Amino acid sequence: MLPVLASFVLSFTDWNLNRFLFPKFNGIDNFKYLFGDRYFMLSLKNTLIFAACTVIFKTSIGFFTAMLLVKKFPLRNFIRTLFVLPCVLSMVIVGILFIALFRLDGMVNQLFSSLGMTADIDWLGNRNTALYIAILSDIWRWSGFCMAVFVAGIQGIPRDYFEAAEIDGATKGQLRRLIILPLLIPAFSVVITFNLIGGLKVFEQIYVVTKGGPGYATQVLSTYIFKTFGQGFLGRSTAMGLILFVVVLLLSQLAQYFLSKAEVEY
Repeated sequence: MLPVLASFVLSFTDWNLNRFLFPKFNGIDNFKYLFGDRYFMLSLKNTLIFAACTVIFKTSIGFFTAMLLVKKFPLRNFIRTLFVLPCVLSMVIVGILFIALFRLDGMVNQLFSSLGMTADIDWLGNRNTALYIAILSDIWRWSGFCMAVFVAGIQGIPRDYFEAAEIDGATKGQLRRLIILPLLIPAFSVVITFNLIGGLKVFEQIYVVTKGGPGYATQVLSTYIFKTFGQGFLGRSTAMGLILFVVVLLLSQLAQYFLSKAEVEY
């Protein structure tokens, strides 16, 4: 609790390396500066894009793969393990893998070249694609976790519901829409909240894959805070941390409100 209170107080000061021990109160100057800083606004925009894309795709991929892998077929457990395996990998390893895939002479461009397509795309050096490569790395890493949560949720649904619905003539589509989806709302709540908070607080995915570049094109709030703190603007970086805390708190609580409301309705 003490670090939180200290960061709140210091975000309203001119704390820096020159005034490390005796910061001076400057009101809301840090916040006025930040909301007039185009790089901060870009990092905020990138953070929201990252969070939105990863929440949508990880949740969707996790749900649809769970629907497929909950069925009994040979090698089912082996395939489940393959999907979950990226979760246990270090982000450094994942980053090295994606850099090898998407660099100028990487495997993706070589594949395009073998198919007779354009093969000189600098995926990580292009400001229009670099952020989405980092997003793709996060989706690949955590979709298996989402799948595991949904599989557990589906397997926890009593078989009596399905048997009663089938006796009443329900189709597979109706089973999914009227039984599986409503009863999986708690699982959706866990997955969406986890992914939303992780997406808003993203740091290592960006730092390892793009380091915020090219230029400031892929900076997110956490990496921009890290960069600003390293430059010695301690009060300003603390103010950014407070803004990030508020964004995470508001959006996660908003998501929880709508998800819990949907859960009660069902």
